Amino acid sequence: MDSVVGKPAPAFKLNAWANGEMTQISSDNLFKSKWTVLLFYPLDFTFVCPTEILAYDAAKKDFAELNARVVGASVDSHFTHKVWASTPRTAGGIQGVTMPLLADLGGKLASSLGILTDAGIALRGLFIVDPQGVVQHATINALGIGRNVEETIRVLQALQYTQVHGEVCPANWKPGAKSMKPSEAGLKEYFKG
Repeated sequence: MDSVVGKPAPAFKLNAWANGEMTQISSDNLFKSKWTVLLFYPLDFTFVCPTEILAYDAAKKDFAELNARVVGASVDSHFTHKVWASTPRTAGGIQGVTMPLLADLGGKLASSLGILTDAGIALRGLFIVDPQGVVQHATINALGIGRNVEETIRVLQALQYTQVHGEVCPANWKPGAKSMKPSEAGLKEYFKG
C-alpha cells in the first residue's frame, strides 16, 4: 500500500453532524487556512471510540492555539452521528461534543486513506493535514487501541516547528528541546550536546 504522507489529502464531500445540525463538509473547505487532525474511528456506539472522541474534543482549545481543528469520521451515517451526539455519556453517547463528525457511508474516504477493513469499517486512522491540504502525518491503530491526544499535539508541534525553522526534530522532541539541522554536520552537532 502506498503511503498518503506527503501527498494531497483525498478530495471528498460528505454529510456530517456539526454544530448541532446536519450539514456537508468538503475537503475544499476543510483543508484551508488551518491544520486539520482527521480522526477516523470504527463506529458510533462502540467502546473505545467515545473515549477518543471525548478526549480529543476536550483538547479543542489546545488544538486551536496551534491553528488546528479536529474532525472525527466513521462509516456511520450523519443520522447516527446525530443520535450518538444526543445520547448521554452514561448511556454510551458523546453528548456535548462539538467536533464535526463526518459520515463516510460506504467507506470511500477511509478506503482512499488505506484504513477500510474487509468488514467495511475503518481502522483507527489519524491524519494530520497541513493548511495546504497535504497529509503530513498518518498513524493507524488496530480497533482495540485508543490514541493519545498529547502525542498528537506533540507531533503537530513538531510538524509546525520543522516547517517554520527548516530543522528536524529528533526522537522524543518536545517544544523547547534541541532540534537539528538535517545534515551530517547537524547530527554531529546535536550529539555534542
